[in-house]
Parts: sequence; C-alpha cells; structure tokens
Amino acid sequence: MGFQNIYQQAAARKGGEAALQALLPRVATADELAALGDDRYLAEITRCVFKAGFVWRVIDNKWPDFEAAFEGFVPLYWQQVPPDVLEALAQDERIVRNMQKIRTVPDNARMIVEVAQTHGSFGAFLAQWPSTDQVGLLQFLKREGARLGGNSAQYFLRFVGWDGFILSGDVIAGLRREERLDASPGSKKALVQAQAAFNDWHQETGLPYSHLSRILSFTVD
Repeated sequence: MGFQNIYQQAAARKGGEAALQALLPRVATADELAALGDDRYLAEITRCVFKAGFVWRVIDNKWPDFEAAFEGFVPLYWQQVPPDVLEALAQDERIVRNMQKIRTVPDNARMIVEVAQTHGSFGAFLAQWPSTDQVGLLQFLKREGARLGGNSAQYFLRFVGWDGFILSGDVIAGLRREERLDASPGSKKALVQAQAAFNDWHQETGLPYSHLSRILSFTVD
C-alpha cells in the first residue's frame, strides 16, 4: 500500500490531519545542525546512554544536575579526563551513579573531537550525512562511540533534530504489517530493510524520515 493510506490511517486515529501534524517531531536544518556546539552533542549522547534501560523521566528530571556534575560536557576536556574524576562521579549523588555509563563520556568525547578535527565540528559532520544512508551513520556511531548500539543512537539523532527513523516497537510492527521487514529487530538486515522502506516512502511523499517513522507508529494498536 502507498504511504498516503498509512497517513490517512494515522490522521484518523489522532483526530485529523492538524492533530497529527502537531505530534510530528521537528527536523533541524543543516545549518542548525552545524551551528549546535559539540558540547551539546556530547550532552545528548550521554543523556541517551543513561536513558537506555532506565526510566526516562528520572534522567530528564535530574538532567540539570548532570550538566553541573559534568561541567557542561566540553569534549576537549572529557576526552582526556583523569580517572579520579570518573571515580568521583561514580559517588556523586547528583547523577545516576552507573560507572559503566559514566565511562562512556570520555570515549564519546574522543569520537566527537576526532570527527571535528576532520569536519570542523560534529554538527557539520551530521549535517552532511544523508538520511538515505542512516544505516551507515548508525554503524559509524556504534563503531566509533560507546554504548551507541541498539536504539540509543537513533534516539540521539532524533533528539538533536537529524532526520531519521527510529525502530521502536510500533514502527517495527508497522513495517512488518506492510511486509517491508522480516528480519530480526536489532539486526543489520532489519536496519537495511527499514532504510529501503523509508527511502521509498520519502521518494513517494517528500516527507521527512522522522515524520514517516512517527506517522507509521501511529497506525499500530
């Protein structure tokens, strides 16, 4: 079925087209992605890492304290932070004291710094990466970053406004219903199948990938 039918299903479920449009995520422009500071990218990556397997609202409620504890997430500092700073953070009651996740901050800071050395900034790097190859970007983040496998990288990209899909349970169910996915969730094959579906629907409709993904999720019970 064409995506127009999926769109109409989602609009009917959400109370009309205007109501549906109000629920769709904002997509950043390339200039906006490039202008966002590298510290904000490290902060958002860290927030997504800490949210994984945890109650999201707890992390969101504590986030101002995370910002204070991590002193603004400046990548140049965190890429070479002394071990005793990490050990102190593991005892800091302002944050969730998970040492494994705390240790991802230097690793992800190094990734950001190395990318910025080549592209000028991490935001400029994201701005030039096409949504038609989200799979390639996710593979890069998983390979070069820390704890950025699974859906953490997908949510990171969504939260900073990069235009991509998220393979949530509802999106997976929708892709299966449309016979666009038969691979195991979390596998590279599933990502490739999802990318092909969203590439086709983007070409058909011109809609942003993040909108296509969200609209599809609204058609699942």
